[in-house]
Amino acid sequence: MAFGKLWVIAYRDLGRNRRRSIFSLIAVALGLGLLILMNGYIAGITEETVQNNIRLRTGHVQLRAASYEEEKLSLKWEDLIADPETVTAQAAALPEVKAAAPVLWATGILNTREDSTGLRLYGIQPDSALYAPIREGLVSGDFLTPDDRSGVLIGQKLADDLHIAVGQDVNLSVVNADGQPDEATFTVRGLFATGVPSYDEGSVLMPLARAQALTRTEKHASAIVMMLNRQEDASTVAAQLQRPGLTALTWRELNQVFLELMSLSVGFYYVMDAIVILVVAVVIANTLLMAVFERIREMGILAALGMKGRQIMLMFLLEAATLGIAGVVVGIALGLAGVGYLATAGLYIGDISSAAGNVPISSTIHGRFAFDVFAWLSFWTLVIILLASLYPAWFAARREPAEALRAL
Repeated sequence: MAFGKLWVIAYRDLGRNRRRSIFSLIAVALGLGLLILMNGYIAGITEETVQNNIRLRTGHVQLRAASYEEEKLSLKWEDLIADPETVTAQAAALPEVKAAAPVLWATGILNTREDSTGLRLYGIQPDSALYAPIREGLVSGDFLTPDDRSGVLIGQKLADDLHIAVGQDVNLSVVNADGQPDEATFTVRGLFATGVPSYDEGSVLMPLARAQALTRTEKHASAIVMMLNRQEDASTVAAQLQRPGLTALTWRELNQVFLELMSLSVGFYYVMDAIVILVVAVVIANTLLMAVFERIREMGILAALGMKGRQIMLMFLLEAATLGIAGVVVGIALGLAGVGYLATAGLYIGDISSAAGNVPISSTIHGRFAFDVFAWLSFWTLVIILLASLYPAWFAARREPAEALRAL
């Protein structure tokens, strides 16, 4: 019997019990749609978190002293970059570099009359394009100027937690380069909101010159941070800037811990994907097996008329393929619609993201179209459905005509 006729019979057989066929198709569509939505959401979290860290903290490339350890935020001169202005000019001259600026990091304690909290001090060059995200996120007050000797910027969330307003004086305590505690009073010039709670509640910014004076690091910086025109050029730029006594790090190396954590979690997501696909496959296999039991006598008649076992088996496989392809198409449409909504509107998680610690997760997470992942999910969903349908198809094909005709 021709393949086309077998497909016509398979298609008509699906219409015999439309409710069951529709429910099976819905199961495939919802299962695949859920997988696409979940994987798009996870891809969005990963990409958005890395990009948040790049734009707010690490940049695409950093130059540091070879002995510098960011975890310690050392202020010792031997761990810092001397003459950062010269090094910054050399970095900025590269055609791949969009913006470059020195930064000084230190651990500090912000004190008010009622409360205090530990945070990270950023000594920045306010006029650098590197800090456009902070400038754009300014919600009240004014941005810093390079010659400001008594002003700071803090996050809106930190200000809300400590009941600080623009124009209010706060006390900032640090341990300077000599290992001695030091403190000074500053005026809050402005409040910013970047959408990353962990950054907004744990950062205070001041002009680089003032930070160097407060920490007694004079003309030294913790690192030279660079943003590139193309993220893919990070390795090339790092190789050009590598020199004795300095270490050039790319955004991948600077985000290594988070990227490794996400890589480890991929195994868990694979298990979840496999479970959903297997559940869908079981539904299809059950649908076909029920169809076989209902049509045993019919299989006997077809076999008696000369239809071979492999043709009967192929007919049931075509039924599974029809259900699977239709379900996959609908599932892709549902999944892409869901990811599209998350990519535009996002999912607000609020202060829950603060529980992530130093991981810069946004308060609103957006999905991401990972078409390669979606394609593999669709492919394996269809393959597993076809594999699960082999047993019902084999069961129908092995029935002897005389035995099948006596079944009813």
